[in-house]
Formats: sequence, C-alpha cells, structure tokens
Amino acid sequence: WIKTPSIGRVARFLQSDEKLDFQFLNSISAVDYIGYFEVVYHLTSLRRRHTATIKSKIQGRSEPTAPSVYRVWRGADFQEREIWDLMGIHFDGHPNMKRIMLWEGFQGHPLRKDFL
Repeated sequence: WIKTPSIGRVARFLQSDEKLDFQFLNSISAVDYIGYFEVVYHLTSLRRRHTATIKSKIQGRSEPTAPSVYRVWRGADFQEREIWDLMGIHFDGHPNMKRIMLWEGFQGHPLRKDFL
C-alpha cells in the first residue's frame, strides 16, 4: 500500500532500481468501494522473474485524482484513460486524459457503484 501522492515517485523507483527492475506494467485497475476508490498496479520484472502488486486508496467521490505513471510506463496510456472513462478517476500528468470507450459528453462513469 502506498499513499496516492507518492505513486509517481514509487513507480520511478520500482522501474529504475536494478534489483527490482520492474520494466513491465501488466495492468492498472480500479475498484469502487463506495467510501473510497482503490487503484491497483500489477508489475513484472521479466529479467528478474518476479512480480509486484501496488495498491493505493483514493478518498472522495467528487473528483478522485491520482498521479499518472504514463511517463514511467507508456503502457499506462490507454489503461489510465479507461479508468478515467469508466470510473472517473483523473490521472494528473497524463498527456491525453479523455474518454476512450464512451463518447465525449457522456454523463457519468458507468462502472461506479452509484451510476444509474
């Protein structure tokens, strides 16, 4: 578990540290627990043959925000956009944070538990 503001710094460390060598971002997902959101990162080091899972809690429903890891792992591009589109979690620092599955102007985020 890491604090949300530290996501970028921790991601850079996990990717650049030779002993960890997490060069591959398998996936990013988000979970809506109604009281908070959880963002989950699955990482792999192909060279070292190990994996890691990082989780962070994001409090609040009105404008949940987390730092983008796009600059660390380019594979985060569509995944962060998908989470924004379907869950409404904005990723600060993402170069193209716009809807990827639904049309611009769609009201709401359909994977939220309070979506009607």
